[in-house]
Amino acid sequence: MAGLSDIEWTDATWNPVTGCKILSPGCTNCYAMRMAARLQAMQHKNYVGSVRKSGAKFVWTGQVKTVDESLLIPISWRKSRRIFVNSMSDLFQDGVPDEFIRKVWTTMETAHWHHYQILTKRPDNMRRVIKELDLPFLPQVWIGTSVESAEYNSRIDHLRQIPNFIKFISFEPLLASVKGTNLTNIDWAIVGGESGPKSRPIKEEWVDEIKDACDEQGTAFFFKQWGGTNKKVTGREYRGRTWDEYPVDQQLV
Repeated sequence: MAGLSDIEWTDATWNPVTGCKILSPGCTNCYAMRMAARLQAMQHKNYVGSVRKSGAKFVWTGQVKTVDESLLIPISWRKSRRIFVNSMSDLFQDGVPDEFIRKVWTTMETAHWHHYQILTKRPDNMRRVIKELDLPFLPQVWIGTSVESAEYNSRIDHLRQIPNFIKFISFEPLLASVKGTNLTNIDWAIVGGESGPKSRPIKEEWVDEIKDACDEQGTAFFFKQWGGTNKKVTGREYRGRTWDEYPVDQQLV
């Protein structure tokens, strides 16, 4: 699955890995599980076996597949794009072979005219793999982690210990206060409420805490959505405007 995306902070998605597992509360209502269930029902070869029915919904089985035929896709896109890597999975989850990650890295190095946004809930694995494989620093690669509440702030510490790279945090779905979060050496923060069926609410004061921290540290701030069962109704305005900031020195031209 790859192509243009309506995710507000990216241009396109690229999924060289399929399948995942529930790791923390932010995964509970993951849109990717619902999408994977539809693809599995259509007998899409890369998603068969990726989810199972649990009560009234589908959840990840933990099966992970690497999709070699997808590795050349970014090279075929000649126009520069921001590409969300593994929008429906996690490149650094357990089960993805280190050598496959090296292949993904080679693609990103070859198709250097794009910017790649890699988001993981396993920045400890990311740190290990980058170090052990001696993966080269690529200025076009942004590395990030997801934090849904202060309970998972340790992910930021793992991310921060990786040298170089543009680093970002996705506070989405933001499920609780992260007041006091240290954004030192974090270049970009994305904030958003959960959307879709059974979405959990976000509080404006939680957003305020992150915006204030961004202002203190000079971190770019992107407000994605308020969320809810109909995110188009709740919209994207915060403090009377939309916030679509990106890391200053990484703007696409």
